[in-house]
Amino acid sequence: MKIHEYQAKEILRQYGVPTPHGVACFSVDEAESAARELGGAAWVVKAQIHAGGRGKGGGVKVARSVPEVREYATKILGMQLVTHQTGAAGQPVRRLLVEEGMQIVKEYYVGMVIDRSQQRVVLMASSEGGMEIETVAAHTPEKIHKVWINPASGLSDKEADAVARSIGLPDTVLDQARTCLQGLYRAFVEKDVMLAEINPLVLTGDQRVLALDVKINFDSNALYRHPEIVALRDLDEEDPAEVEASKFDLSYIALDGDIGCLVNGAGLAMATMDIIKLYGGSPANFLDVGGGASKEKVTEAFKLMLKNPNLRAILVNIFGGIMRCDVIAEGVVAAAREVHLAVPLVVRLEGTNVDLGKKILAESGLPIISANDMEDAAKKVVAAAGSH
Repeated sequence: MKIHEYQAKEILRQYGVPTPHGVACFSVDEAESAARELGGAAWVVKAQIHAGGRGKGGGVKVARSVPEVREYATKILGMQLVTHQTGAAGQPVRRLLVEEGMQIVKEYYVGMVIDRSQQRVVLMASSEGGMEIETVAAHTPEKIHKVWINPASGLSDKEADAVARSIGLPDTVLDQARTCLQGLYRAFVEKDVMLAEINPLVLTGDQRVLALDVKINFDSNALYRHPEIVALRDLDEEDPAEVEASKFDLSYIALDGDIGCLVNGAGLAMATMDIIKLYGGSPANFLDVGGGASKEKVTEAFKLMLKNPNLRAILVNIFGGIMRCDVIAEGVVAAAREVHLAVPLVVRLEGTNVDLGKKILAESGLPIISANDMEDAAKKVVAAAGSH
């Protein structure tokens, strides 16, 4: 789950991480009022969307007067902001963050992710703030400094100070840097974060260390522990189909192909998409119905796939372990009838009660194409999509 920059900063402030003073705004009038409230001689007007690269797309502007704040707010609010992360269609801007301006002496990068190979959180820091960390890693990997944090002891003062020095922060601000790094780690662990970035972390002219821009993504599987995080969810920033899928506990991601995939299990779902590509097709979605798909879940899954105007065929690929093949077959038949399915449907079943499941499909009276294995299923659905 993603949240906006201003929300991420609010969370970090709870852990002692200093950020610029700012106000979230939903209208031009609120942006002007925020500038007057903040005071000073310069302000930064920032679009709030769930994507990076906002500055390059025209979504971040520095204003040097209150009328200029209003001018930029008018231009940015409602604009279709296109960045390298939004795709060509862009994302409409519905929220702004107006922050105090400041003199920046130097920008740094700080980030944390889970290193599964080490089973620890890894802190990454670089003197090359403001750039994409992937670019730094590719061209100057020696400028990325890493610390794998012991979960029993946390990020120690010694480790935090060593990282701060390694990226060039002066000793005069080590205490501030330590506060930032340790606060970021505590937030990461306590809020079940998957990715946290401060980019850039800045040193200002008056010797303050501040988190100038913040990105936080949360582990969706842990949200049941954090109702306060769930409350920050902005459904306007998410794909409507994915939002609808989440209501029925379906894992759905829209893609740009034309073959719908309904599968149980994330690994099998990825393998299904791979084999469709291998035989010349293009998957229209990732859709994992989980281990306990009911008729209702299968029906909703069909409805989601059918919302794609480019859909030309559907492949149902089920391995019945916990889930019985006869139950999923009944669900597929009922769903196909309810939605009046008009595209070819290929079904491959394997596992518990597979013979009974195939019998239910064969006796349904529906034009269901039965497949014996994954290779057979992929060939048949690609052919069906091509002829539909």
